[in-house]
Amino acid sequence: MPNSLAGGQFPNPTLDAIDLVDLNLRNAGTSSSIPGLEEGGTDPWAFPQQKNADKLKEVSTASRLHGVVVGFLKACGLLGNLYFFICSLDILGSAFQLLGSRMAGDIFKDNVVLSNPVAGLVIGVLVTVLVQSSSTSSSIVVSMVASKLLTVQMSVPIIMGVNVGTSITSTLVSMAQSGDREEFQRAFSGSAVHGIFNWLTVLVLLPLESATAALERLSGLALGAASLQPGRQAPDILKALTQPFTHLVIQLDTGMITSSAMGNTTNGSLIKQWCDVQGKPPPQGSNEECGVFHPCRENSTVAPENRVPCHHLFVGTGLTDLAVGFILLAGSLLVLCTCLVLIVKLLNSVLQGRIAQAVKTVINADFPFPFGWLSGYLAVLVGAGLTFLLQSSSVFTAAIVPLMGVGIINLERAYPLFVGSNIGTTTTALLAALASPADMLLFAVQVALIHFFFNLAGILLWYLVPVLRLPIPLAKRFGDLTAQYRWVAIVYLLFTFLLLPLAAFGLSLAGGSVLAAVGGPLVGLVLFIVLINVLQKHRPSWLPPCLRSWAWLPLWLHSLEPWDRLVTRCCPCSACSNSRMTSKVAHCYENPEVIASQQL
Repeated sequence: MPNSLAGGQFPNPTLDAIDLVDLNLRNAGTSSSIPGLEEGGTDPWAFPQQKNADKLKEVSTASRLHGVVVGFLKACGLLGNLYFFICSLDILGSAFQLLGSRMAGDIFKDNVVLSNPVAGLVIGVLVTVLVQSSSTSSSIVVSMVASKLLTVQMSVPIIMGVNVGTSITSTLVSMAQSGDREEFQRAFSGSAVHGIFNWLTVLVLLPLESATAALERLSGLALGAASLQPGRQAPDILKALTQPFTHLVIQLDTGMITSSAMGNTTNGSLIKQWCDVQGKPPPQGSNEECGVFHPCRENSTVAPENRVPCHHLFVGTGLTDLAVGFILLAGSLLVLCTCLVLIVKLLNSVLQGRIAQAVKTVINADFPFPFGWLSGYLAVLVGAGLTFLLQSSSVFTAAIVPLMGVGIINLERAYPLFVGSNIGTTTTALLAALASPADMLLFAVQVALIHFFFNLAGILLWYLVPVLRLPIPLAKRFGDLTAQYRWVAIVYLLFTFLLLPLAAFGLSLAGGSVLAAVGGPLVGLVLFIVLINVLQKHRPSWLPPCLRSWAWLPLWLHSLEPWDRLVTRCCPCSACSNSRMTSKVAHCYENPEVIASQQL
């Protein structure tokens, strides 16, 4: 060994030396995510340990009083930020409706395209992404079915797409935690597990429904066995709390989206100008009596002098809907990210020491043996109940993701909560359907039942049997990948909720034969690659020698390293680049024997 390495003195490691260490470790059988170089070998999926978790300090009465006051102020700040976080989600949905409602209404007009199940699925995804509201998308479907513009059979794939499109909200929320690598890893895996569950359920049930119409028949049988009468709309607790603030910012006439989808020409603005009638009680069909499946319209038959204008920021504005949508989009995203960052920081400061350990233990606890398996099913019921109380699955899942990022809830416990939220939102839609007018009651209830049975079948497929809980390992893999290459999260978001649905929709416009000719071989290729990867990991001896490794392919076809270098060169910011090289440098400085063991 050279003299410069004697006495514990080691030179600064060069990048070539660091790459040499990385190469040797890879050849030794490690993966691209090197455990020894990952933050000192800590497990990112384990709960972060607080430094003062086990230290008890003697404090005076004044110090205790100061701690109580500070804790109270932190709790108030946490609740306030949570309130504005939920309000920003509502305004974000309004912004997307202003930006994409016309397009969403036009998408539903082509009944020839909607007769294709794949096209119906991607239309449901795109419309829900555009309007950021599964309730609005469902109301459009119900109105079109009631008006004989759609059959119930054609509406089933659209409802599946609506269910998939709702998971984009939690994915957007997880992006706000990309500043910390391990927090982002846990938060993104939580948002991904929800989307993966929905997509896997669609991949199984869409072909089954196309062949047997199982969901349509099951909902028809359930509808025939019940005696239904129109009722009142269930109370919406969350809306009652947030509307006093959100209605000061913007109010929309969502009925115009449904009118556009049904072919009624509407050139007016979605921004509501008139909210009440002077000297008269609210008429039937006003905002107080409107349900999810029969959105209200402004009463244009009332004389202008008797109408009372709304009181929000954009009343009488000369801006177009598109301009107001962009303003609300920028403002709501700014408030959402700010509140989320503050919520995470407050949670990190409040949940410390024994308090953090107690909260984690209670939330992630299992029943004693032999009833431990019941804990997950109880979490499903908790997720369904909380979503029913909040009347919004997007708000519930968006609130769970930051808690996963800070390490309060683990992925195994969050998964049944997400699954339960899918059931909770269908019960909310079912109660809303029961409040529909008599002429739309049967159609609204059948659409809600189809949504319910779809999510129930997903639970039976991907949660009932522990071995089949595939979304959990797949989400962890996504989390590991996005922690190393953060730009993968943006690619996932664009590809899953925009590019793939747009491509499928474009092919469906060319006809079912073109869609089958192009999509069939691509799906077959993807399934073949997945099968080969599984066999390479578990049964390599079953494969011919040429398929036991992808090393014979060009590097850019079986590794993300070339793509990462390209993205890092185009976007040198820290949000796009990974911290892997920094971790390796730190590991070499802390463990100089690693460099000393190499032939430099």
